[in-house]
Amino acid sequence: MASVIHLAGETIAGRWNAEKKQRIRDSRILSTRNLVESFAAADTKPDVLVCASAIGYYGDSGDERFTEVSPAGTDFLAEVCQEWESEAQKAIALGIRVVMVRIGLVLGLGGGLLTQVLPPFKMGVGGILGSGRQWMSWVHVDDVVGIVLHVLENSEIRGPLNATAPTPVRNTEFTKTLGAVLRRPTLLPVPTFGLKLMMGEFADFVVLSQNVVPEKTEVSGYEFRYPTLESALRNLL
Repeated sequence: MASVIHLAGETIAGRWNAEKKQRIRDSRILSTRNLVESFAAADTKPDVLVCASAIGYYGDSGDERFTEVSPAGTDFLAEVCQEWESEAQKAIALGIRVVMVRIGLVLGLGGGLLTQVLPPFKMGVGGILGSGRQWMSWVHVDDVVGIVLHVLENSEIRGPLNATAPTPVRNTEFTKTLGAVLRRPTLLPVPTFGLKLMMGEFADFVVLSQNVVPEKTEVSGYEFRYPTLESALRNLL
């Protein structure tokens, strides 16, 4: 069975401006469009396309819990994810099984969330971000890999699949747990206005509340290696 796994995309981290936002959009949508067009032109087509997406698809959940059947949001990242997935789904007409893996906040040492937050926490100046009440739907990088392999091995899985741990946490709990694992104090909160001064529009994403669970992922039979935040952080740190 021939499989294609498409994970390309400009990082969303960093100060957003018009150029940065265009790169975020084009690196996802245009690359996926070009990939599907190449499938159409090829004599031999893959059996499955696993295309990365993101939980940004859902927008701000507040305290509401989102699953794979929840509606899309309306902010910038939600619109990007909708277009991204739409381009991937065009491969269905070519007889290709398509799965969009909506990835949460990835915990790993080679990039992602931890590389952004570890330096201040290790120096003892970490703290909650904004109100601290926003939900964070995290996932260990090993489980992202595990979910992709699970998709490849199970031909009945189609459509969107959330790659998030089954236990999302509020930012206050994330901060407390990370501080405990590192044995560092977490006494210096960063208010929302401070985040906006440092990050511009990207600060809106940092304080976004996303209470997303992997309902379809678990129903399909995937068992998480790191279902709790503490287990994930202790493995990595």
